[in-house]
Amino acid sequence: MSLGSLALVLHAHLPFVRHPEYEDFLEEDWLYEAISETYLPLLRVFDTLVEDRVPFRVTMTLSPTLVSMLNDDLLRERYARRLDLLCELGAREVHRTRDDATFHPLAVFHRDHFESLRLAYHNHYKRDLVAAFRRLQDSGHLDILTCNATHGFLPLMQQTPEAVRAQVTVAANHYRQNFGRDPAGIWLAECGYYPGLERVLSAERIRYFFVDTHALTDATPRPLHGPYAPIFTEPGVAAFARDPESSQQVWSTEHGYPGDPVYREFYRDIGWDLDLDYIRPFIQPTGDRKNTGFKYFRITGKTNDKQPYNPAAARERAWVHAGNFLFNRERQFEYLASRMGGRKPVVVAPYDAELFGHWWFEGPHFIDALIRQAARNPSRFQLISPLDDLREHPENQVATPPMSSWGAGGYANMWLDGTNDWIYRHLNHAARQMVELARDFPDASSLKRRALNQAARELLLAQSSDWAFIMKTGTMVDYAVRRTKEHLQRFLRLHDQVRAGTVDEPWLSHVEARDNLFPELDYRVYRPG
Repeated sequence: MSLGSLALVLHAHLPFVRHPEYEDFLEEDWLYEAISETYLPLLRVFDTLVEDRVPFRVTMTLSPTLVSMLNDDLLRERYARRLDLLCELGAREVHRTRDDATFHPLAVFHRDHFESLRLAYHNHYKRDLVAAFRRLQDSGHLDILTCNATHGFLPLMQQTPEAVRAQVTVAANHYRQNFGRDPAGIWLAECGYYPGLERVLSAERIRYFFVDTHALTDATPRPLHGPYAPIFTEPGVAAFARDPESSQQVWSTEHGYPGDPVYREFYRDIGWDLDLDYIRPFIQPTGDRKNTGFKYFRITGKTNDKQPYNPAAARERAWVHAGNFLFNRERQFEYLASRMGGRKPVVVAPYDAELFGHWWFEGPHFIDALIRQAARNPSRFQLISPLDDLREHPENQVATPPMSSWGAGGYANMWLDGTNDWIYRHLNHAARQMVELARDFPDASSLKRRALNQAARELLLAQSSDWAFIMKTGTMVDYAVRRTKEHLQRFLRLHDQVRAGTVDEPWLSHVEARDNLFPELDYRVYRPG
């Protein structure tokens, strides 16, 4: 019998960014980079493990906005063109560096990398990455979770309960449509929880969610096992807490594995380093530079004098770090098992999926090495999903966590401070108006129904926590402000047209084509009661 259980949780999410009105749009690169650097590499790791008959269980969120973008024909086509462009750049780089003994092998490495991604995307996955993840869930290797519909931060919506319910219900229905089953678990955006939210989750047959460490250690009554066993909320929905020790080993900028000097340097890219005339076809049409994904230097240390990257050495280091991570988990389980009165401890290690591959290029190798090494010694601990733990331990303490998040400070200050607080009076007002529309037009048909569905869609898009987070962190602020205002303005225009009975059908068709999220959405999800 193993000493404990490790739940590796990868939260894959991006805000809905789709701009058909532009041929090339910078913020769409968030998706294209994540596909190349995280989602395709992780799929290839998981599929190779399956082929090699290595047992594993990994929990993974695919947020509704991310699933929608991965399924979108326009974005798929644009990503295919992006891959073609990267392969062309790879060929040029191999030619440019042909006489450079140091950088030519790195150019070949990157060319081969992108060509293999293109082959996998078209030939193996047929451009359908959601179906590939679903196959891994159907085979029992992944436990795929849903997330709030547009990653809305629910603690700041609770004054309009119908808005909270809509975020959860739309997400659950979208999950059923894409994965053919109820979602067993949900990743609450930013781990944002408040007492009473569990009742909304229970109504959708969701069995578990995640909170930050302090949400369990400060729960009422105080949980006997701290963050190392789930608690049941009153309706029976389980809450699992993040383990701070395993998070520190990976997330920490000072002590985490991704900062090792052998790993590839994220911030050095030929899109910024090379002559502008040479790199111009591969950056923004305006001539503004951007990352290309071709990065030839390693972290080296806190210096501007970076040394050339060595892919083989970095991959070997990822194997060593995976071994160290597992060694530390074994010591952790030995300590916990002696103090939990026979209850097997469960360590929940959640991370943003984009850490693995995007920010930490070797991250997928680390996961591959972790799973392979863990499989060699299953008697020490097991890789599980939270659902497995609930099946093994159907009885758990009942308690209520406090309002909390995993953001800096542990509560809501990342999404509510002087940089972004102006948005909430507008979001809350629009939410109340949407509830009133759903109440006053319970059976709208034809054009009015389309307008009401689009109004609900615009409200959901405006509620994305990503916009407030970007305003707080100071990156791409103009875009986040613009998106918030545009969705609210379109909502208000639709609201007024529905009330007046004068829906502008040509304009409605235009915004339906532009903001085409959740085509199955029914505005009546906002009906009160």
